Amino acid sequence: LKPFDSGDIKILLLENISQAAVDILNKEGYQVEAHSKSLPEDVLIEKIRDVHCIGIRSKTKLTRKVLAEAKKLLVIGCFCIGTNQVDLEAAARQGIAVFNSPFSNSRSVAELVIGEIIFLSRQLGDRNIEMHQGIWNKLSVKCFEIRGKILGIVGYGHIGSQLSVLAESMGMTVYFYDIIQMMPLGTAKQVGTLHELLERADFVTLHVPETEDTKNMIGDAEISKMKKGSYLINASRGTVVQIPALIKGLQSEHLLGAAIDVYPREPRSNGQNFNDELNPWTTELLNCKNLILSPHIGGSTEEAQAMIGIEVATALFKYINYGTSIGAVNFPEIDLRAIQDTEKNSIRVLFSHQNVPGVLKEINQILSDHNVEKQYSDSRGEIAYMMADISDVDEHDIRKIYDTISSSKANILTRIVY
Repeated sequence: LKPFDSGDIKILLLENISQAAVDILNKEGYQVEAHSKSLPEDVLIEKIRDVHCIGIRSKTKLTRKVLAEAKKLLVIGCFCIGTNQVDLEAAARQGIAVFNSPFSNSRSVAELVIGEIIFLSRQLGDRNIEMHQGIWNKLSVKCFEIRGKILGIVGYGHIGSQLSVLAESMGMTVYFYDIIQMMPLGTAKQVGTLHELLERADFVTLHVPETEDTKNMIGDAEISKMKKGSYLINASRGTVVQIPALIKGLQSEHLLGAAIDVYPREPRSNGQNFNDELNPWTTELLNCKNLILSPHIGGSTEEAQAMIGIEVATALFKYINYGTSIGAVNFPEIDLRAIQDTEKNSIRVLFSHQNVPGVLKEINQILSDHNVEKQYSDSRGEIAYMMADISDVDEHDIRKIYDTISSSKANILTRIVY
């Protein structure tokens, strides 16, 4: 099953997407243009007008304004966990499916957090800085083993649960809090409230998505609930922790240390861009003791980026070539068995439309003169998506089917692949 001509499909990849993804998309015969950085909005708008697919990471913002210019765009690939950099509703209303990779870098983030727990408990960050300055400062005061300590995990998804297993293997006791009742791994125990977790844990680590409920989740009240002499780690989203409250907790030594990988506002490119112009509290944060700061690298390992590249690129070409939307975050998820080589003169109709009464009746009337081999439809909110395989059609039939379906009042986007 092939689209009209795969060589006509234009792909734009930004932010140094893994070569594994580039190789997969090149192999499909698409025109692939790759850039190592994000693009300024005006340049992005100019580029996006002419592409069928765009792949991004976390720095590129696909806003409603940008998407309004994307007249040919079929699909967006977020080569990362989060999708908050994309206006998902605007994309869906234009018939643009969005895919991400929610699990491929889970191990990388979990391993980073284990490393940070050890670094914080031994104050290795500060000792390292001192040694680079030629300062010999051998001490054991407020330096601890992690064995026997309590780890509190907020968010027990793929990252949180992997972290739980690693921490237990190093002798830690694990408690977790999640808004969903979860099956614990090992001997981990779920607690009923966030405050109960904060009061119990020696180390609190955050692994939640960015939602209205998690925005500013950790502030003055929550930090004051934490044990005196405890530690806070955030490798989730920058809006989850109120940084001024964290600074206050570190300065008062209520917290003995913290590790932060994500920030409310992050630089668009590498360089000396992490400053007070970006976030007004930056200098004050940098002066805090036993604080590990990293530039959003939780999932930035060679292994994770290769896995993400393979997962998202595969989802993109399956959607472009076959219409498969399994794994889309803003779109109905449907799939059908591929048309076989033996099924001659067959086409696949892909129909994105408004989820209103009577549409399928209208479409089935259009297809009633043809042999519908298989058909599947589903909806998600205001958007519905239908996939149908039609056999024994000629070029005249294909044109007629396309013109009639795409003229439906509910039509968002009609494609036919064969």
